[in-house]
Amino acid sequence: MNIGIDIDDTITNTYDVLFNYAQHYTIYDMGKEIKNVNRNILTHQYTRTFHNWNDKEDKNFLDKYYEKTMKKVEPKMYAVESIKKLKEEGNQIYLITARFPSDNFDIEETTKAWLNKYDIDYDKLILNSQNKVLAAKENNIDVFVDDSIKNCTEMANAGIKTYMMDTIVNKDFEGEQIERVYSWPHLYQKIEGYRQSKK
Repeated sequence: MNIGIDIDDTITNTYDVLFNYAQHYTIYDMGKEIKNVNRNILTHQYTRTFHNWNDKEDKNFLDKYYEKTMKKVEPKMYAVESIKKLKEEGNQIYLITARFPSDNFDIEETTKAWLNKYDIDYDKLILNSQNKVLAAKENNIDVFVDDSIKNCTEMANAGIKTYMMDTIVNKDFEGEQIERVYSWPHLYQKIEGYRQSKK
């Protein structure tokens, strides 16, 4: 099978790193008070949404913390082992991420270095994917995994088997066509079950 996998908050612990940087930036760099906000966020713009930043504030945050975040994140438990096992079983692994270019560093170089550092096995890396359904169709993706409500909904609506990695920003979402998974061992079990059902 061709398996499409998001990187941030699916393979990695990006939320933990980015959100803490965002809190620090809001309190110490901007001198603002943190207020309670809705946590059911459709996209990865959760730092901006949570803290009610304008365009300039968001850009300043990314200029200061985007590269730091991409280098500091770590894989979720069992992500590396599970991906390796899926690859060894003959599946093709496509990493489909919305990670976008920056004027301050090379996102492709940084991402590939990170993947190499943690020995993450993959066949193709697709960066700056603003339309993941299009990327999935172009690469004949059979199964897709993401944490984004928007991406998972669009993928499921396109008829692609979709699993949503459970996170704090999607915890209240329910979608009939989308199966929620709570860990990489759980995801592996689900994918293996789906593969067996297709034989």
